[in-house]
Amino acid sequence: MTETTIGIGGAAESTDMVLNIGPQHPSTHGVLRLRLVLDGERIQQAEPVIGYMHRGAEKLFEARDYRQIIMLANRHDWLSAFSNELGVVMAVERMLGMEVPERAVWTRTLLAELNRVLNHLMFLGSYPLELGGITPMFHAFREREELQAVMEEVSGGRMHYMFNRVGGLKEDLPAGWLGRARDAVASVRSRMDVYDRLVLGNEIFRGRTRGVGVLSAEAVHAYGVSGPIARASGVDFDLRRDEPYLAYGELRDTLKVVTRTEGDCLARFECLLEQTHNALDLADACLDRMDGLPPGPINQRLPKVLKAPEGHTYAWTENPLGINGYYLVSTGEKTPYRLKLRSASFNNIQALTELLPGTLVADMVAILGSLFFVVGDIDK
Repeated sequence: MTETTIGIGGAAESTDMVLNIGPQHPSTHGVLRLRLVLDGERIQQAEPVIGYMHRGAEKLFEARDYRQIIMLANRHDWLSAFSNELGVVMAVERMLGMEVPERAVWTRTLLAELNRVLNHLMFLGSYPLELGGITPMFHAFREREELQAVMEEVSGGRMHYMFNRVGGLKEDLPAGWLGRARDAVASVRSRMDVYDRLVLGNEIFRGRTRGVGVLSAEAVHAYGVSGPIARASGVDFDLRRDEPYLAYGELRDTLKVVTRTEGDCLARFECLLEQTHNALDLADACLDRMDGLPPGPINQRLPKVLKAPEGHTYAWTENPLGINGYYLVSTGEKTPYRLKLRSASFNNIQALTELLPGTLVADMVAILGSLFFVVGDIDK
């Protein structure tokens, strides 16, 4: 018996293949490119290539005054516009030593939690879509429309609200708005079990996500990962509880920090879903408190030209996708000398270099989608 070895042209059996995923926009979270080195169907190396959407927000901050930079800040994570604005105004208010009226504090907290639900619903619908399940997306958009209606009524914007101002909010709430907001929250909550039954109860979804893309707690700390992705790996950290801002210090009994220990794609989705339920509870708690607040101002009167005193400060918030921070340096002028943005998605996406090697190409989509990122938040 004679053994015969048949070679594949050019010794291809020992040659790695470089595969570019992207850059393309439709059906993804923005223009992202992944450079993968493959050995057959298995990924050997992964490099996220970013910068295709770079808009130079940090440089533009230096050429806009403190009223104008709010407009720039709310756009980098277009699913969390209200939360993005908060960090800027909080940093400037801290520099000024300004106290914000109580009604503004509670309204900001309420709108931040409604914005969190809007953000999470997008990913609760789009993640199953990326794995082949189209139905949850329709449910997610129906719930989003209800909440967007009340957000649009109060601010005038559907995505970019521009409702925060240094010292408070743009204007008072419309008459009867609190009741309509309560109805919208109750309506969305009544249908949230769709994701428990339709998605988490689906054996195909669980098969594609359980044990896939496990991110260790050590990697979370090493890459600065935050938000639901970090908490799914057992890192129990949430700024709303651990360094309270706005009215979160008074909401300790309602606020629940959701964690898992598995660190896989399924755990990340479960954290996102349970955090959405809790955000609706927090919104109800804010509405209950606002019903009992006496009439009063919702903002502070500001000078025509607003200048922050010389110095520097750092304001960070627990955005829907993770920690969002602004490092503000002022020389006493009406524009920032420097405003450095620390966005959640920028750090979170770096973990792909740790997660993807050793996995199959088919699992790459499941892992990528489970990081719940917005590319504008990466490229800022």
